[in-house]
Amino acid sequence: MARQAASMKKTRTRYSQDYKAEALALADRVGISAAARELGLQPSQLYQWRTKAQQRQSASEREQTLADENARLKRQLAEKSEELEIGKKSRGVLCQEPEVKYAFIHQHRQAFSIQRMCAVLGIARSGYYVWRQRGGEPPPRRRQQTVLDQRVAQAYQRRKGRSGAPRLALDLVDEGLAVNRKTVAASLRRQGLRAKAARKFKATTNSRHSLPVAPNLLEQDFTAMAPNQKWVGDITYLATGEGWLYLAVLIDLYSRKVIGWAMSERMTAGLVGDALQMALWRRKMPQGVIVHSDRGSQYCSTLYQSLLTRYDLECSMSAKGNCYDNACAESFFHSLKVEAIHGERFETRDAMRRQVFEYIEMDYNRQRRHSAIGMISPEAFEARMIA
Repeated sequence: MARQAASMKKTRTRYSQDYKAEALALADRVGISAAARELGLQPSQLYQWRTKAQQRQSASEREQTLADENARLKRQLAEKSEELEIGKKSRGVLCQEPEVKYAFIHQHRQAFSIQRMCAVLGIARSGYYVWRQRGGEPPPRRRQQTVLDQRVAQAYQRRKGRSGAPRLALDLVDEGLAVNRKTVAASLRRQGLRAKAARKFKATTNSRHSLPVAPNLLEQDFTAMAPNQKWVGDITYLATGEGWLYLAVLIDLYSRKVIGWAMSERMTAGLVGDALQMALWRRKMPQGVIVHSDRGSQYCSTLYQSLLTRYDLECSMSAKGNCYDNACAESFFHSLKVEAIHGERFETRDAMRRQVFEYIEMDYNRQRRHSAIGMISPEAFEARMIA
C-alpha cells in the first residue's frame, strides 16, 4: 500500500496541447491569476506553458497576435472610458436606493447609454423603465417587485441566460434571498427573460461499418458509486463560418463531470483517442473503467480499441440506432448547444473552440447545477463526496 501511495503521488496530471492553448487564451483575456483560479491550476503552470508557446511562435505570428490584442484593447478601452465617466458622475448614488439610481439615469440619458449606466449602477433596465412609466413613484409592492427583478436579472446574467427558474431560485437562496421557483418564474416573465430553448437532436457518428462492436455493459444504468467506474463518450459537430468543428467528450457518470475532450476539423479515430487520453491523464490512469460509446466507426477503430486494451479499460457500446443507450452524453451535448451555441454566430473555428472550452471547464464542470447529482456542480459534488 505504501509503495502504491508513493507511486500515486509521483503521477502528475498531463494536459493536451489543445487544453494548454485554450487555457493560455483564457489567461490572455482575464489574466494569469484569474485563469488559474477558474481552471484549478497553479499560476506557475500557465507561465511555463506561455513561455514554451512563445518559443514556438514565429515573429510574424507574434506580430499578428499583438495587432489583434491591440484592437481588442482599444475596443475595451472605449467601453471602459464610458464606464469610468459614468462612475465618476454617479459616485454619490452607487449606494443609494434603486429609485435614486433611476433618477440619475433619467437625468443623464442623453449623455450616456441607458444600458451601460444600468450595468455600472448594478440595476436592471426593466426596473428603470417601470419606474419611468409610473412617474418615478412606484407603490411599495411594486418597489419590492422591482428590487426582486433586479436580483433575478443579475442571477440570470451571471448564468449567461442558460438557467431557468429552478436553478436561479437555488442560486438566490444561496445568496440569502428567500424565494421559490414560482416567484422567480414570475419575475422572469415580467422581464421577458427566458432560458435558452432546446432544439431537436441529430445523430452524428456513422454506425454503418463492418468493424467489430462491443457488448452493451451499461444497459442504460447510468449510476456509479465512485469515480472511474463508468465513463461515457460521444462526438458532436458544431457549425462555424469556416466549416464544421467536431467535439469528442468523455463524462464520468459518478459526478457527470467532463473529464476528457478534444476538438478537430475532422471526425477521425484520433479525435476520440485524444479525448480518451485526456481523461486518463486527468484521472491518474485508472484501470478497469467501463468506457461506453455508440457504435461509430471512430470508436470501433483499431486505434481507439488499442488504447482501451493498453490501459486495461472495458469497452461498452450502445445497441444499434438506440440513442437512449448513451443518454448522458447526448444530454451534455444538448446542454452545450442550447446554453452556449444556439443563437450565436461563430465566424471561425477558434472562436468556437474558445466558447466550448469555457463552457466545459468554467461553466459546466465548475458552476452548472446538475439535476442528477442534487442540483450542484460536478466539481462541487466530487469535492463533497471526497470530504
